[in-house]
Amino acid sequence: MSDTTATSIPPEFPDEVVTHAHTRAIDLPLEAGRAALVTLDNGHDHRKPNTLGPASLQALDAALDEAFAIQDVQAVCVTGKPFILAAGADLKGVELISRHEQALSVAQLGHRVLRRLGEAPVPTFAFINGLALGGGLEIALNCTYRTVSSSVTGVALPEAFIGLVPGWGGAYLLPRLVGPERAIRVMIENALNQNRMLKGPQVAELGIADVELEPADFLEQSIRWAASVLTAQVEVQRHEVDLRDSASWDAAVARGREVADEKVRGAAPAPYRALELVAAARTSERDHAFAAEDQALADMIMSEEFRSSTYAFDLVQRRAKRPAGAPEHELARPVTKVGVVGAGLMATQLATLFVRQLQVPVVLTDLDAERVERGVAGVHAEIARQAGKGRLSNDEANRLTALVSGSTDRSVFADADLVIEAVFEEMQVKKQVFGELEGIVPAQCVLATNTSSLSITEMATNLEHPERVVGIHFFNPVAVLPLVEVIRAEQTDQETLATAFAVGKELRKSCVLVADAPGFVVNRVLLRMMGEVIDAADEGTPWDVADAALDPLGLPMSPFVLLQLVGPAVAQHVASTLHEAFPERYNVSPNVQALVDAGLSGIWTWNEQGEQVVDPAAAELFTQGNRPSTGEQVRERVLGAVAQEIRAMLDDDVVASPADIDLCLILGAGWPFHLGGITPYLDRTGIAERSTGQRFLPLGTASVPSA
Repeated sequence: MSDTTATSIPPEFPDEVVTHAHTRAIDLPLEAGRAALVTLDNGHDHRKPNTLGPASLQALDAALDEAFAIQDVQAVCVTGKPFILAAGADLKGVELISRHEQALSVAQLGHRVLRRLGEAPVPTFAFINGLALGGGLEIALNCTYRTVSSSVTGVALPEAFIGLVPGWGGAYLLPRLVGPERAIRVMIENALNQNRMLKGPQVAELGIADVELEPADFLEQSIRWAASVLTAQVEVQRHEVDLRDSASWDAAVARGREVADEKVRGAAPAPYRALELVAAARTSERDHAFAAEDQALADMIMSEEFRSSTYAFDLVQRRAKRPAGAPEHELARPVTKVGVVGAGLMATQLATLFVRQLQVPVVLTDLDAERVERGVAGVHAEIARQAGKGRLSNDEANRLTALVSGSTDRSVFADADLVIEAVFEEMQVKKQVFGELEGIVPAQCVLATNTSSLSITEMATNLEHPERVVGIHFFNPVAVLPLVEVIRAEQTDQETLATAFAVGKELRKSCVLVADAPGFVVNRVLLRMMGEVIDAADEGTPWDVADAALDPLGLPMSPFVLLQLVGPAVAQHVASTLHEAFPERYNVSPNVQALVDAGLSGIWTWNEQGEQVVDPAAAELFTQGNRPSTGEQVRERVLGAVAQEIRAMLDDDVVASPADIDLCLILGAGWPFHLGGITPYLDRTGIAERSTGQRFLPLGTASVPSA
């Protein structure tokens, strides 16, 4: 057995769950000879994926020694336990590394072990039978050939999303295998798009895998395919990558930088460092490229960006799956039919989500037949669109389409188990809807509201059974944003609350329990943020300066672009609700009201060159003061105000802990992973103490919250 690891790192991370690598000799079909099959398995089921820490890499190293030592071995094949190849590096261990030399040793160890697969004396095969993330995919990339199961749903190089780079060969090998454009789509575009994963067919289509095979007998088929390659009965066809075409390579890298600029606005170094590695991959020799990956990975491991990202990652992976304060799941009532009051844009998005995920009858109602027909047609069209993209079979699409209907008569809700209203955001309208529904729906039916800011307690005031009213606040676009704020009104009972959480889970959303307070969490923070920027502009700060003030944070969009997305009328309505509740902290801007009165969609328009400029029609309406601020002053003002608002929410028990506010902002507002949660960021920058006199988290608190 060869040397295993540098002395500057321990033989294993603290608490590392070691992924063992079991080697056995197999006889290949087609008279192809003998092969070694190495299976990665940490001894747990699919709920605890294989990961790769130092001890796991050493285990793989030893298994490869055994594999290559098998007499007359013709090939070495690597696969994983059921549903899992490997989920990459052991992040829990990596974040405990305290010195750059340790980080560099981990990077070098990964390269030294995995590159044995790419420099072996015999062909090597990776059988991608399940989840393959980061280092897991890099195991496959280092091999000579790759198969993938059509049932695989999670293949990715997510490193740029969590503040790292593909550092065990991915940044060099992938662009040389599939070309820089496709590699950047995987490494940058998918990673920064909320860590989008590839499915088996996409892995094959991109050329990452040489062949896609069916899951039922995937291992047997993979072994037979390997034998066919070894006996020259199959000729492997691959995407042609021209390493001499510098112009196309440079254009792909430039496109990657545009994507990174759009997503993180230059505020997070990892995607740019990854792009540097891809740019160099065209002309670099393997040794030089792998050494550059080592250095980049070590630098990123020691970066604040990675440490912050692991906090955010842990929130999403752990706390989001076990919501604080959620009742016991056993209290939830079954939901076999859903009603949606309203047939507008939000209502049709909700109906589409419910029918796709719950696969139960969903019925929409509205005031007239034309609106109902338009709403139902919209849901049907979306189902057809998903079928056209191959995300649904024709049979599934037909079945889901048949489950969606509409009516102008709310008596169709007489047998519904859950009815959610998505009507105009006005208290009296919603109270009237609930009052009518109470006389129609069965006794156990949950009455839910999708209100973004109104009091649910007040909404239920005049009902005979206010205990079955709950807020289930989705975010737009409903199919994309993973957060649901579950709002408990004063009289909401445990069964109703449990049903809301259970439905949220079935909808594949992450739920956070929120008290019935104006604006709840996400809208309250966003409106405070947006309000301070608007106030600065009203006072005399140039609109473009005010709007760009938060760019250094790398937020998904600027405040005035967000204003344009939600619409000035909606934003002004929510601001008015918050102003009524907290007049000293929320203003109602006369300039935004002027936009509403004029029917304008926002302050921005685009000129013939595609540049974003202030709309002249909007500029004519603005009345500004003579107290301009710099961008830095606006940013400090906004973050200080947000810190004050979060402190007020915590003091009023709107959520259980700062971690819940962090989770809400990450999942519902796109607060950047590279900043970690908003509360540790405000602590780390000193803004929390300057604005509120105290930190949100005690000094010495672990960077990663417990579940």
